[in-house]
Amino acid sequence: MHLGQIAAQTPDKPAVIMAGSGRTVTYRELNEESNRLAQLLHAEGLRPGDHIAFMLENHPLYLAIAWAAQRSGLYYTAVSSRLGPDEVAYIVGNCEAEVFIADAAIPAIAQNPPDVPLRLMLGGTAPGYESYEERVAAHPATSIEDECEGVDMLYSSGTTGRPKGVKPALSKAEMGTPGPLTQLIALLFQPDGDSVYLSPAPLYHAAPLRYCLTFQRFGATVVVMEKFDPEQALAAVEKYGVTHSQWVPTMFIRMLKLPAETRARYDVSSLRAAVHAAAPCPVPVKEQMIDWWGPILHEYYAGTEGNCFVYANSEDWLAHKGTVGRPVLGKVHVCDEEGEEVPTGTPGTLYFGEGPEFEYHGDDDKTAASRDPKGRGWSTLGDVGYVDEDGFLYLTDRRAYMIISGGVNIYPQEAENTLAVHPKVADVAVLGVPDAEMGEAVKAVVQPLSMDDAGPELEAELIAYCRDRLAHYKCPRSVDFRAELPRHPTGKLYKRLLKDEYWKDAAAS
Repeated sequence: MHLGQIAAQTPDKPAVIMAGSGRTVTYRELNEESNRLAQLLHAEGLRPGDHIAFMLENHPLYLAIAWAAQRSGLYYTAVSSRLGPDEVAYIVGNCEAEVFIADAAIPAIAQNPPDVPLRLMLGGTAPGYESYEERVAAHPATSIEDECEGVDMLYSSGTTGRPKGVKPALSKAEMGTPGPLTQLIALLFQPDGDSVYLSPAPLYHAAPLRYCLTFQRFGATVVVMEKFDPEQALAAVEKYGVTHSQWVPTMFIRMLKLPAETRARYDVSSLRAAVHAAAPCPVPVKEQMIDWWGPILHEYYAGTEGNCFVYANSEDWLAHKGTVGRPVLGKVHVCDEEGEEVPTGTPGTLYFGEGPEFEYHGDDDKTAASRDPKGRGWSTLGDVGYVDEDGFLYLTDRRAYMIISGGVNIYPQEAENTLAVHPKVADVAVLGVPDAEMGEAVKAVVQPLSMDDAGPELEAELIAYCRDRLAHYKCPRSVDFRAELPRHPTGKLYKRLLKDEYWKDAAAS
């Protein structure tokens, strides 16, 4: 449905509720704010196919800014607030943005404005920026004449290298025309005007941004957490009667490690669908979540690139524990290093065909590297996995994270999933580090629940715990402890940063 129609029918209904502050944006306010910004962009000469970028914390007007670009037929790029000025400059330049909107709450970008024709700042001012509020308020709250559907151009998280921009085709369809994602969400999760969608993750990530906008197309209320906290998330579900939500496995783990009496304090019976993605979920974690919340968990595997969508509901998952589902969009092909398809049950690089194609904007080499080497038109996200006899897909790990120790291929995800559920572990990364004898040795880098536990005794306990459950060659030979791991708020681990740290001395020698 068109945002303007929803605003006309239910003007005072909350479109956005900020879970922490309680600040509410009604559908009338969402429609008017996005119209004013669309008018400003139009007055600045932007037309369908042009580009804006914005870098904000989870802000009450975040979705209004996205809607302004969406209804203007523009490309828009949401930039991670975790990035430094050089990374931001690269993305804003690479996507060819003509307008950049910054949040005054992010000092680093306030001091280093990117090189674009128009820079606006929300919640304050800084040299090189104009006031967002003043500029937007000067424009009418009516829709522009040539409204049409825009599209996001988002960047990969950069967990294995520099972020890669995915620029899809621009449909310029009539505003309010449902796209493929809207149709898919409608089919799988049945959102409607009575739905309440909880987004506990940063809105600059693909899934939270896209799902929030899609639920608003149905007139649902979106509850946005300023920052994830396990107990506050449960409180928000109860307080707002949340019906739909989207999570990452690290959030499940943190909620499960709350004291039993804390978890029991909150009523989560309003939940009809809890969706999770972005990272593999350890089997014991998902079993516990289904025991707690019921068979309402929905899992999918996909990427910003949009070349596939693999899905499993709770019933399918319980019958095929560990699966991420069966392809709904795209046909999966599992291939060896030479590009030959491997037998059922054999791990290999995952390629997808018969689905949407994509390109990495301005990077022909990365685009070519994502393609099937035999030229069959398939593409990969760089993951390794296998398919069972029933057609269900299981992820083994990312190709870039494989450890080769003594000539044996080891995928660290198994050890990570095993250690993640240890009662003294808050977070864990397993990676290969230089070893004179074996080439690489398996190491675990652990964030304990309490740094007071860090030391040789816990190291020995974790190695023994892993060896009791996995083949010894898959288990860490040593454990390092950190107060925090470099994990993206969306759940993705920046393992590249850890690998760089451990391998820098080897590279220098």
